[in-house]
Amino acid sequence: MRRTFLSEKELVQGCIRRDRDAQQELYVRFAARLYSLCLRYIGDSDESRDLMHDSMIKAMDSIRSFRNEADGSLYSWLRKITVNVVFDRLRQNSRFMEVPLEQVSDNEMPDASDSDAGPEREIPDDVLKQIMATLSPVRRAVFNMYYIDGFSHKEIARALNITEGGSTSILAKARASVRKAITDYLKATGQ
Repeated sequence: MRRTFLSEKELVQGCIRRDRDAQQELYVRFAARLYSLCLRYIGDSDESRDLMHDSMIKAMDSIRSFRNEADGSLYSWLRKITVNVVFDRLRQNSRFMEVPLEQVSDNEMPDASDSDAGPEREIPDDVLKQIMATLSPVRRAVFNMYYIDGFSHKEIARALNITEGGSTSILAKARASVRKAITDYLKATGQ
C-alpha cells in the first residue's frame, strides 16, 4: 500500500508519537538539504554526514518544541538546529577558532570601494564547491554565515567565539581568496 505525502503538521505529530514511518519520511524529506548545509560549512563529506545525523537525532529528541507557524517552517526549524550543531563542532575544534591578530595585514583587506559589478558569468556549481573547499574551515564558515545565511559579524563572533574584528578580517580574506579563484577560473576558461 502506498503512503500519501504527509503535511508538516501530520509529519510532526507522527514524529511526536515516535511513528517510525513519520520519522523515516522526515529523514527522507530533509536529510539531503541538511547534509548540503553541513557540507557547505565543514567541507568534509564524512563529518558532514555525521553532523546531519546528529542534527536529525537532536530534532527527533526535541520535536515537541516545534511550533508550526507556516508551511516551510519545519525546514527552517531543522536548519536552525543543524546550524547550531555545526557551530558547536566548530567551537569544539579550537584550532579553527584561533586567529591571531598578527596574521591580519591591511594589504590583504579588500578595498571597501571594490565592486563586484560586471557582466554576470556562470560558474558551475561543482567549480564553486571546489573553490569553497580550498578555504580553511574557519574562512568557509564565516563566508557562509555572512553571505549565504545572512549573519552579522556580531552574531558570527558570538557563534564561533571570535572577535567581531576577527570575523571581519576572516571574511575579507575568504572573499579575496574566492574572488581570486573565480578570476583564475574565468581566465582559464576564456570567459
